[in-house]
Amino acid sequence: MTRAASATPAPRIVPASGSLWLYAGLALLATAGFFYVNIMSAIVDGLVTGLGFSNPQAGMVGAANIYGASVGSFIAVLLVRRLPWRPALIVLLTLLVLLDLISLVVPSAPLLTGVRALHGVFGGMAVGVTYSVMARTRSPDRAFGMLLLVQFGLGGLGVMFLPTLVPTYGTAVLFLSLAALSTCALVVTFTLPRLAGTDSDTRHGPAPLTRSARNTAALTLLALFLFQAGNMALTAFIIRLGEHFQLDRGFIGHALGWATWIGAAGAVLVIVMGTRFGRLRPLCIATLITLAGTAAFFRSDLGAVFFVANVGTAITWSFVVPYLFGMLSRLDASGRLATLGGFVSKLGLGSGPLFAGYVLRANDFTPLIAAAIVALALAGVAMFLAARRIDLLEPIA
Repeated sequence: MTRAASATPAPRIVPASGSLWLYAGLALLATAGFFYVNIMSAIVDGLVTGLGFSNPQAGMVGAANIYGASVGSFIAVLLVRRLPWRPALIVLLTLLVLLDLISLVVPSAPLLTGVRALHGVFGGMAVGVTYSVMARTRSPDRAFGMLLLVQFGLGGLGVMFLPTLVPTYGTAVLFLSLAALSTCALVVTFTLPRLAGTDSDTRHGPAPLTRSARNTAALTLLALFLFQAGNMALTAFIIRLGEHFQLDRGFIGHALGWATWIGAAGAVLVIVMGTRFGRLRPLCIATLITLAGTAAFFRSDLGAVFFVANVGTAITWSFVVPYLFGMLSRLDASGRLATLGGFVSKLGLGSGPLFAGYVLRANDFTPLIAAAIVALALAGVAMFLAARRIDLLEPIA
């Protein structure tokens, strides 16, 4: 018996199926709830170039969307065990489509900020409900890996083509793409089978976490917040960063699209590897690559360096996040801790653009890149400590 044995969670509720097709369906549902995060750079750039918003205004709209999602995720933490997941998702996805369509006719920054904040609330609830289902599947690490694979695959399309369409079709193309994805997810909701152990069940509450498990969960949540904030601070303004270094707009769009698609390889690695090599060693390697890739943005005046930096950070982003959610699921098989992780993740994603928007008042990207490196380094320390503890909970297999 190891010294971490006291943190061993309750046995996992295994659903009727743990196939990759099931994981793909759940991944699409979760992606629809916050796909705007994956195309945040296109949205921020579109608001600046299409509607004439300032950098702080565009950053505020993006931040409001994500902070609203944080509120929705927190609500999901409180209600997820009381709601039947399928009816809840049908209602929430329908509301997302309506709010995306409303966003088409809102021209002012303050009003659009409010609409997107409300959109975020419903989207965050939808993601939280889906996360609770994914956390109780047979392999949460692989389930969340599939989520990142879907996000990066669709996100690559978004960042490659949407910025080039905004000058012709305006910002409407951004919100129409979000509405289309939510509509597809709504259809998928009706096709998924009923999954044993994932529907609402109030008869048994989640087992309380031990002190060791709570400390480990706190470290994991801290790592998740800092990792998401550090990455999103740059990602939200990555198109502006490229233009600041006088890169061609067409090159930037294609570089980001290809980098996002290649970045999905990180999620594929998680799906293939699972926890075969534990979590500590893979996360150590990924963090070092993340720091090197982020530092490379200092030389974004070189197109090849800009592209490689985006590829490296995209791969590690899609690699690290599934492991962090898998760690939370390992500590709490009920799914509530993973849902809480969704709340903290969105706080980090929202804090990145908000912080970056104000740092960039002088359009100097050097302080922003440096701040992102510090946040990612601190995230690495927290995730190392958490992964070391969680690796003691189970044999490496």
